Amino acid sequence: MARLFRWMIRLTYAVVFLGVGTIALIYYFASRSLPDYDGTRNVTGISAPVEIVRNNANVPHIFGETDEDVFFALGYAHAQDRLWQMTMLRRTAQGRLSELFGERTLGIDEVMRRYDFYTLAVASFAVQDETTKATLRAYASGVNAWLDEVNAGARGRGAPEMWLFNHPVAPWQPADSLVILKLMAMQFSSHLESEVLRARTSLVIGNERLADILPDDPGQGVAALPEYAQLVPNVPTYTASIRPADDLLAPFKRPELAGASNAWAADASRSASGATLLANDPHLGLTAPSIWYLARLELASGGVIGGTIPGMPLVLSGRGDSIGWGLTSAYVDDQDIYIEELNPDNPNEYRGVNGWVPFETRDSIITVKDGPAVTLRLRWTVNGPVMPADQFNLGTITPPGHVTSIAWSALSDQDTSMSAALAIMRARTVNEVLRAGEGYIAPAQNLTIADRNRIALKTLGALPARDPAHQSQGRLPSFGYLAQNRWQGRFPYSDNPEFTNPEGGIIGNTNNKTIDRPFPMHVSHRWGDTQRINRWRRLMQAREVHTRDSFIEAQLDTVSFTARTLSTLMGADLWFTGDAAPEGTPERQRQIALDLLSAWNGEMNEHLPEPLIYAAWARAFQQRLIRDELGPLTAEFTHPDPVFIERVFRNIDGAGIWCDVIQSALVETCTDIARQSLDDALLWIQENHGDAVEAVRWGDAHVATHDHPVLGNTPILNWIVNIRQSTSGGDNTLQRGKTSGTGDAPFQNVHAAGYRGVYDFADPDSSVFITSTGQSGHPLSRYYDDLGELWRRGEYIPMSLDPDLARAAAVGVTVLVPAGP
Repeated sequence: MARLFRWMIRLTYAVVFLGVGTIALIYYFASRSLPDYDGTRNVTGISAPVEIVRNNANVPHIFGETDEDVFFALGYAHAQDRLWQMTMLRRTAQGRLSELFGERTLGIDEVMRRYDFYTLAVASFAVQDETTKATLRAYASGVNAWLDEVNAGARGRGAPEMWLFNHPVAPWQPADSLVILKLMAMQFSSHLESEVLRARTSLVIGNERLADILPDDPGQGVAALPEYAQLVPNVPTYTASIRPADDLLAPFKRPELAGASNAWAADASRSASGATLLANDPHLGLTAPSIWYLARLELASGGVIGGTIPGMPLVLSGRGDSIGWGLTSAYVDDQDIYIEELNPDNPNEYRGVNGWVPFETRDSIITVKDGPAVTLRLRWTVNGPVMPADQFNLGTITPPGHVTSIAWSALSDQDTSMSAALAIMRARTVNEVLRAGEGYIAPAQNLTIADRNRIALKTLGALPARDPAHQSQGRLPSFGYLAQNRWQGRFPYSDNPEFTNPEGGIIGNTNNKTIDRPFPMHVSHRWGDTQRINRWRRLMQAREVHTRDSFIEAQLDTVSFTARTLSTLMGADLWFTGDAAPEGTPERQRQIALDLLSAWNGEMNEHLPEPLIYAAWARAFQQRLIRDELGPLTAEFTHPDPVFIERVFRNIDGAGIWCDVIQSALVETCTDIARQSLDDALLWIQENHGDAVEAVRWGDAHVATHDHPVLGNTPILNWIVNIRQSTSGGDNTLQRGKTSGTGDAPFQNVHAAGYRGVYDFADPDSSVFITSTGQSGHPLSRYYDDLGELWRRGEYIPMSLDPDLARAAAVGVTVLVPAGP
């Protein structure tokens, strides 16, 4: 027995030693890919020494003798910190994720191959101006210089993820940067899925109530359109969703999680300092690391600093010494779905305007890890690529004997958006920026601009020219063989909405409707915001003049105009009514909740219970309103629509009929539904957050989920790579934290401002910015999440172009020196 005990002790020590050794070995190999920010590197591809000074937040300040050398160094710095992220963006756009992840990503690759983004990007390189071509080549050379260093110096394959998904990294090419810009267009675009949802809903309830559940944004109405079943007959009524579950690696998102943003500017007359101000916070899905990367470039045209996306040589939102610019999603209706009739005698042909036309076809092979390769037959019509029925729920709106094709401005092989964006970055005045934007195609963006004297807002991107006789005005899928349904080129750039030096001295956009023009000059039928704009307007007009700090205050504002409106409507007949109820009963819980909400100002503060009560109530209320009419299609309406709920309560155009449950014999009122849905909400809160409704916290439900797209679901590793934070804000606050709307945690914050910047041209170096995680993509780096807590608390870091400040707080200085012959 004693001998057995001794052997058990020895075995235990051996297991512990082996475990510790394994962990140490893993840490050693993973840490090998941590870059050293100090030292001199001999590289090929630059004309003179370049200096990369990293300040104490690891923001690289890059100084070189030529612009090409500076962009070379930016590519080098991006690759040092975000190589894995860059390769994933490239693989996603190329449709090559399945080489690493197997069948999990096969659906994503199929979509990307059918869009054929990479072929379009390669072709688009030829139409860039010479300066842009030189920039793209220099940037690619910088990325490849780091790859060479990784390969030559055994630098842990460049990123710890490479050990788990070992696959050669191809050299970076100029087209790789162009295709990432197209990938951004996919993240910002949602009109395709909106058309599908509108068509599906029309098939279920017809057009009579369609304006309620899918309301137009307030403004001039749209002329009545035919029902989808009338427009495209013989579509089977099928409402169950066939779309696969959301994947963090997928670039296409549900419409409610498409791109969003805030931007506003004040001219000298509305600024306390007598100089212009600008604030911008673009919204994208939260990830770890953030998609954003802060950088400063010293160019021949002057210094620029702001937010970049690794993989592209662009400061997308930022400032120079005398000008700043910010982006918001423009929601331009730049996607259309076409129903293409197949030739019954030859499935390789589709109906054209003048008869049967052959598809443009070619095969594309997808390599699948641990599985057989998949060969896709890619088909294009004159309208665009053909998408299969199992993508985007297209099969639910396609009649037999037909397929669907997609028209989209991003599907251009003559796309000069990169040239335009680089010209904007080098511009010195508002007028120069406006001129530079003419070549921009996609993704459509509202560009807010401020130089030292002027402010402006301009919509960038191609506006499709549609025929006034278009059957559905681009709101529903339509037959592709009818000439009046096809695009007729694009409108001239001068027709894009533009606002310069407004009389009130303030300009801004929260993805709201910017212009009200009749079809076909309409820009869009569907916009991204009807709510935040109301709070923004009040904050801007509440002060005669603004400061940098008042712009920061507005950027971080968490008061919900929507919550104030909807809680008042839903509780109109419930406040302070009913008899006293004993503790623990549903009636008592309802009274407590109503008492809390009656004194609430709509602030979506993470420490308060009222935001959670309101959010759960509004969600439950909409579910009760629509589930009897829509059935399984109810699952597609994941977020309460404030305009819909207000229409119902105010009985606009008879919308109050939604409150009556059509399957029941009783005639329910909106007060009945409000009371029942509040009970639903309180029951959900009790089951998920505890019995004491007055003690729950919004922040416990509204957790920001910065997840690693690849390792975020891996046990143990997810504790290292994922970042979780209790956050304020909500779906409709200026400090926007869009909730997931699905699953067991429907109020998780999954889509928010990954970048915030506020630029003050009275004292430009007092400008500030922040990102949601940190500069490094390496989980073992201290810069992986160091900015995240500042972001959560609403704090910023200095945004200075002063080289002495960067050097004084430098955590490393890398000097790139031209290699000898």
